[in-house]
Amino acid sequence: MSQILLIHSSVHGYTQKICDYLQHQLAEQDQQVTVSSLSDAPDLAQFDKIFIGASIRHGKHRPALYQFIETHRAELESKPSGFFSVSLVARKPHKNTPETNTYMQQFLNQSAWKPKLLQVFGGNLDYQGYGAMDRNIIRFIMWLTKGPTDPNTQVEYTDWHKVDQFAQQIIEA
Repeated sequence: MSQILLIHSSVHGYTQKICDYLQHQLAEQDQQVTVSSLSDAPDLAQFDKIFIGASIRHGKHRPALYQFIETHRAELESKPSGFFSVSLVARKPHKNTPETNTYMQQFLNQSAWKPKLLQVFGGNLDYQGYGAMDRNIIRFIMWLTKGPTDPNTQVEYTDWHKVDQFAQQIIEA
């Protein structure tokens, strides 16, 4: 049984939802799992494995993610660890793998930490859950990328079977 830490960098709470789902899946396999936000992460030394999930906001992972990684890089590299990115771009079949997702590639280019376990998940589109500025920016981006622009749209693009597979990879790491 491993002590696993799942850290999320989430703006609207969807990456946290994925971490909570992973926690449930891992607990069913007798793993001890703690979920934490990036800003409230406990001492990493307490854990056998560490995995970070981060959402995309306005085309980027948040700067705090990179600061956290730089601060804790030695600990992240000293034990099994991994990273997953959550974005609406990953809703597209040709952009939903670590190798084909632009945001994951940007992360790998910008981060000194090179985790072995990587994954990309489609996010949640909920126009009514956004403020006016975000709603308009996201609608424009969706228009450019041929996604839904109806302001009443609410759709999860997450492939939960893929999340289940990631949970199994965490156990095996």
